[in-house]
Order: sequence, then structure tokens, then C-alpha cells
Amino acid sequence: MTLVLRLALRDLRRGGRGLLLLAICLFLGTAGLAGIGSLAASMIAALDVDARQILGGDVEFSVSQRRATVAELAAFGRLGRVSETVSLRGMASAGGAPALVDLRATDQAWPLLGQFRLAPGALAARPHGREIAIAPALADRLGVKPGATLTLGQARLRVIGVIANEPDRLGAGFALGPPVLVDLAGLDATALVQPGSLYESHYRVVLTRADSAAAARDSVLRQFRGAGWSAKLSDQAAGGFRRGIAQLGQFLLLVGLAALAIAGVGVGSGVAAYLAGKAKIIATLKVLGARSRTIAAIFLAQLGLVAAVGIGAGLVVGAALPWAVTAFAGAALPVPPRLAIYPVPLATAAGLAVLVALLFALPALARARSVPAATLLRDTLGARRWPGARVVGAMGVLVVALIGLAVATASDPWLALGFVAAILVLIALLWGCGVAIRAIAARMPRSRRPLLRLAIANLHRPGAQTDRLVVALGLGFSLFVALAVIDSSLGAELRNAAPAKAPRFFAIDLQPDDAATFARAVRRAAPSAKIEALPSLRGSIVALRGVPVSKIKTLPSDAWVLRGDRTITWAARLPPRNAVVAGRWWPAEYRGPPLVSLEDKAAAALGLHVGDTITVSVLGVDVPARIAALRKIDWGGLGLNFAIVFSPGYIEEAPHGLLASVYAAPERDGAIARQVAAALPSVTLIRVGDVIGQVSAVLGQIALAIRAAAAVTVAAGIAVLIGAVAASGATRRYDAVILKLLGGSRRQVLGAQALEYAVLSLVLVVVALAMGSAAGWYVVTQVFKIGWAPRWDVVGATLAAAVALTLGTGLAGSLPALRARPASALREL
Repeated sequence: MTLVLRLALRDLRRGGRGLLLLAICLFLGTAGLAGIGSLAASMIAALDVDARQILGGDVEFSVSQRRATVAELAAFGRLGRVSETVSLRGMASAGGAPALVDLRATDQAWPLLGQFRLAPGALAARPHGREIAIAPALADRLGVKPGATLTLGQARLRVIGVIANEPDRLGAGFALGPPVLVDLAGLDATALVQPGSLYESHYRVVLTRADSAAAARDSVLRQFRGAGWSAKLSDQAAGGFRRGIAQLGQFLLLVGLAALAIAGVGVGSGVAAYLAGKAKIIATLKVLGARSRTIAAIFLAQLGLVAAVGIGAGLVVGAALPWAVTAFAGAALPVPPRLAIYPVPLATAAGLAVLVALLFALPALARARSVPAATLLRDTLGARRWPGARVVGAMGVLVVALIGLAVATASDPWLALGFVAAILVLIALLWGCGVAIRAIAARMPRSRRPLLRLAIANLHRPGAQTDRLVVALGLGFSLFVALAVIDSSLGAELRNAAPAKAPRFFAIDLQPDDAATFARAVRRAAPSAKIEALPSLRGSIVALRGVPVSKIKTLPSDAWVLRGDRTITWAARLPPRNAVVAGRWWPAEYRGPPLVSLEDKAAAALGLHVGDTITVSVLGVDVPARIAALRKIDWGGLGLNFAIVFSPGYIEEAPHGLLASVYAAPERDGAIARQVAAALPSVTLIRVGDVIGQVSAVLGQIALAIRAAAAVTVAAGIAVLIGAVAASGATRRYDAVILKLLGGSRRQVLGAQALEYAVLSLVLVVVALAMGSAAGWYVVTQVFKIGWAPRWDVVGATLAAAVALTLGTGLAGSLPALRARPASALREL
């Protein structure tokens, strides 16, 4: 081994630049994987470290549409220090058009953890009575400053300051409007809480006894079983945000894995080109008595050293990504990353990179090891041949290890397994396309145009890198076509389809007795407006087939209907935008034992069928019901839709409110908001356009993150193209010399190579359009469930940019062959 290392290092000092492509490819792939993994881990770690502050305590108890009783408050108080918060939505106005706000009313004990701060210039430390603290966004929108007066519900409140820090804001969940803060006396003054109003009461507890938070939670839930309480521990704080980070991180890691696979093709090309340039050295070593095993060990040591440098540099960049994101975009993040070194994502990235490097370098090493010295003395690694059984077996072991590591470290193993399988199938299809292109090019009639004939011959001659280029660039092109299709279809849905079908407003906290007043106010502003109104109240599923949800050990990841309270309704007839797909809808005059209808996908996630029973807790009362029908719901129109619909009768006895949707011309939005605010100050109007805007902003951020990860894929594809040019460098140099001797000009030689890359690019465009469009169609129609509306001009521009990049890189890599002098080149051949 000492001799092997000495020879490997000596040869690296002389000509190690040939392995630069190997280092670049591994650097790109490792940096992408390590960076994405480190950033996701740093944000999850920040949530873990600040979990108690984000939650507001060690345990949080929540209940909908009521506040705690004296007995319940006493039970919380026995656990430790308690803080009460009531959250709901309202409409705030400074004299002009009202704005939707996310209202929280707190007691004097809040916050139990962290510090609430107002911006400099505040008139008081926190609001009391008829005072309010508002978010900066609301201050800008309404044009108000400390000392101004806002109308909220039936109260006029004095603005005391702008919120600078709300320690448990992230734990409060998704907000449709900017946050505002009052105390409980201020909430009473607004009169926003009425029977049937949609609000939640939260009680945070900082434990003072040695009991664990889980034990404290369980004791309270047992004591008040059936009262509608839900509980959350600090490790569940910001659960939706935590799941979002994990899911987006998982997806981006899979995109990074695709980039690493493309980089692996570049590794194979780089190693093949490097070993082709070492033909004389290999021949000399064999003539001097070196065994094939020794030669393989020398070059394997070189590859290992260079790979270690590339992977190490990628790990350094990946580990530093949380610092870079914090420095450049820290203010835009909901939670600042916890800056540290995270070994698990780094080790995972390094392991995947090592496996990919071995997998793609093994065939070239095997060929160099097995070719006789006499063949090597002819300055070539010989004709391409299929790897032997031992090499194929070793590659199979590496593939299994690669899949196992990717799946074992994924947050969603089945998603990772499906993605890896899809990548392997796609690589196999692209490789088959590359082989087919070579075969077709070899059988095409000889063109009368010399340059075109030479370009087509370059696609199939011995040593051509056509199959590798098709795999690497085909993956990159297909990925960008898929992204362009998804992005444009989603944009078209949000810009056109949703606003055209959706209502202009949702009205919540509407009392049944005020329905007529609401309709008159709307029609004063928009006489032709259409109004849909349905009864609504909050409830949570507490048992499935008689088994309490709390006793079900593993809940499906897509069982969203079990997460907290849901808005439910009842109806005598099938609601619009719904279609029964299983069972039968109850008769309009039905008044028997409670029946229920579920959305078909929610039922499938829970394994429920027609005839099964569920129990829904409504205002602390358990309501068992038999499933009579499953419905398919058209969510795309953004109308009033409910996953849980009861039959009329027993459920109607619960205090409830109305949910209403208003369909009107967009230019009447301001007038409708003003009329409703004047007639019914306690009614909250949610502008659908604002909701769509928030969704668009989130999707835009996701798309930006995906494009950033895809940029690594493009860089890897460029490196592969450079490697393919380098791998065929000797052949291209020979062709250039012969053409020059025959009188060809540099322009003609370059033109032949430009035609070669143009033909290959045109073929790749067709392949990418087919595969990328198919992948994009699946995501758009089956995952997002929206209309298929790609912008082909965007797709065309994306492909044009990819083709231009391919041509430019390929021609730039061919320039060294054009500079070859015939005399010196012929002496070396």
C-alpha cells in the first residue's frame, strides 16, 4: 500500500488536473444535499430549542367556541402558572375601508415565557381596556400611528403602539390578517364573541411541579373527558410549520439527489477521460510487472483522494448554508435558523456522494484493469465492452446501498423510495434513448453535406459520449420542463380560474338572526350579488368505529381531518359542488339518529367506509353518527365546502352561527366591506383575493426554493457536458488534425461540432418535452388537483436557454482541439 500511495501521489502531482471534473461534480452534488439538509435541520433545531416559548408554556389546552369553566381553571392552576388567550378574527377600521385582522385577547399573566415588546414610540407597555397594539403591516395599510383610534366590532380602541415582538406568534398558527392585541376587557368591549361565534380559547401552563408535561396533559384530559379539550406539548409547537419544513426539505433533498445522480454521470465521464490519458503510464506499469490489481489500486487511491477533496469542499459549503441564509434572508424567515454543525445531514450527503462516485467510476476502472498491455500501448482503452459479472454485481450492491441510505434517512421513506425508483427508471429510459440515437445515427443515409455527415458520425463513432450526454442533459432538461409546466399551470389557476369561480368574500361570525340584515347590506352595495349561507359550528372527531382517537397509536400522515377542530354543518339536501360517490344521501325530511357524510379522500385516509361510525365532539358533547355517504368535493372554486356534513335534527340544537359567501363584481369589494361593517360590526369579512395572495406568496417561495435546488442540477449537467467533451478530447483532436491536413478551416471544424450538438439538443428537446410534460401533468392534475394550463412560451424559452447553454458549453470545450498543430499532434499519435 505504501508503494501504491507513493505512485498515486506522484502521478497526481504530474497530471492530477484531469480529475478536476470529478471533484467539481462531487462538490456540486454534495454541497446541494448537505446545504438543504443542514438548513432544514437548523430550522427544526430552532423550533426545538425555542419550543416552550413558541408554545407559550410547557403545555397548552385549547377549546373552541367557549372559555374554561371555574373547575377547569382550577385544574390548570394546580399544575402551575396559567395564562389565558382568546383568538378570533375581526374587522378593524380607521374611518375608511375595514381590514381583516387576527385578534388575540390576553390576560395579565401573558406571556409566561419570552418578552412582549412594542416598537419605540409606544404610549404604554401593553394594551389595557379600550387599547390595542397593532402589527406594522396594519399600521401601514390603515395609515395610523400611536394615539389614533380604530373601530373593532362595537368598540373604539386607542392604538398604543406597533408590535415589535410577540414571543408565541409562530405557535399561534396561520393568520389571514395582520395580528392585533387587546386584553380580555378590550375583547368584551368589542362584543365580537357571541353564541355561535368562531373563536378559540387557549390556556398555557408553565409547570411548577416535577410532573412531566405529558402526565399533566393526560390528567387534565382524563378529568374533563368529553368537554372538547385538545392539548399540545412544547415539542408540538408550530406543528404545521414544522411539517412544512420537513416536507419541503424532503422534496428538495430528493431534487438534490437527482442532481447527484446527474453528477455521477459526470464522474463516469471524467474518470473515463482521465484513464484514457493515462494509457501509456498504465502500459508501462504492466510491462514492468505491475498486476492489474496494483494498477486499479493506484487509480482508485487517486480517485479517492480527489473525491475526498470535492466531497469535503461540498460539506463545508453545505454546512455554511444556514449562516449564509441567515445573513442574506434571515428577516424573511418565520424562525431564524439555529446556527450549528449538524452531523446527520452532512454524513448522509457524504455517504450518498461516495456511493455515487464508486457506482459510476467502477466500469471505467474495470476496463482499465482488464485491458491487455498491448492494447493500452496503442493509446486507447480499447473498444467499449459491457462490464463483467463481478463488476455488475458490485454495481448492484452499490445501487442497493444507495437506495437504502436515501430511504433510511428520509422523513417519508415511501416518498423517497418512489422518487429514487422513478429516477432509476428515468435514467434507464434516457440511457436507452441514447443507445437508440447512436444506433439510428449509424444507420442513417450518408448526407452529401460533409459537415452534416461528420456531425452525425460523431454521434455514433467509437468513444462517442452520446448515451451519457442524453442521460445527464435529458434529466436536466426534463426537470426544467416539469418545473415550467407546474409553475405556469399553477399561476394560471391562481390568476384566472380561482377568481372567476370563487366568491369575493367569506363572512364569519354571522348570527342567524342577522342573516336578513347582512343580505340587505350586501345588496345595497351590489344589487346583483349572490349570497350562500350555511349553518356552522366547530367540532372534532374523537372516535373512529368506537375507538378513541387518543388510543390510536399511529395516525396516517394525511389524516388532516383529525388535526384539531373542524368547521362542520348540516344539510337536508346535497350541497352544491358535491357529488356522492359511495352510499346514499338522506331524505330531505330525515330526523332520525344522526347521520354524517365525509369527504371521500378524508375517509380513505382514515380507512372509513359507508356504515362505519364516527364520534364528533361538539361544544363538549359527543355526537356519535353513522356514515351514510361519501362525497367528492370540488375545492377548486373556493366556495363554501365542508368535509363533515351532518343530517338535520339533533345537531341543530347546538348554538351555532352562519357562514356566508358573497359573489359579486370585483369593483364592488370596497362598498360591500363598508356597508357590512356599518350594519354589522361584529361580522368578519374575509376577502378571498387576500387568501389567494397569501397562498401565491407561499407557493412562490416554494417555487424559488425548488428553482435554487434545480440550479445545482443544471450546474451538474454543465459539468457532465464538459466531461463528455474531455472524454472524447483525443478523438476530436485527431479529427481536427486530419480535417486541417485535408484543407478544412477552423470554421468548418467548429461548424461540424456545432451541428453535432445542435442535432443532439433537438433530440433532447423532444425527449425532455415528453418526459418533463408527463411529470408536470401528474403533479398538476393528480397532486395539486388543478387544471392543466401550461404556458408553452415559458416552456419554449426554458428549453431554448438550455439548448443555448449546451451549444455554448460544447463549443467552448472543443476549442482546445482546434488549436492543435498538425505536426506536433501527428508525432504524438
